[in-house]
Amino acid sequence: MTHYDKAMRPEDITRLFVERSNAGDAAGVAALYEPDAVVAYPPGTTTVGRAAIQALWEKVLANRPRFEPESSLPTLISGDIALTATPPRDGAGARAQVVRRQPDGSWLRLLDQPEFLTPPT
Repeated sequence: MTHYDKAMRPEDITRLFVERSNAGDAAGVAALYEPDAVVAYPPGTTTVGRAAIQALWEKVLANRPRFEPESSLPTLISGDIALTATPPRDGAGARAQVVRRQPDGSWLRLLDQPEFLTPPT
């Protein structure tokens, strides 16, 4: 089994996601999620569970996309739950994740909304 660095702060997950995605490591990306996590991707659908998330990222990363780090918005923490978000560089909406502190003190994604576009006015 591969050893992965753990996110010891909620904001670490975004950095680790970018590093692992750019390395083409779908298993490493999936390791950032709880076993029953839900991702709102592909757009209009949901992907549920770490195995399904890994399969999704294997398909996405096969095209070798390049991800750039994005600055985190202030994290909201309530006990063992946190809300993290980043504004995309293109200014279209936001990305938001609900993360949960694990028994060892690390954090994993529980809910992931990678593409949230604001409706046109």
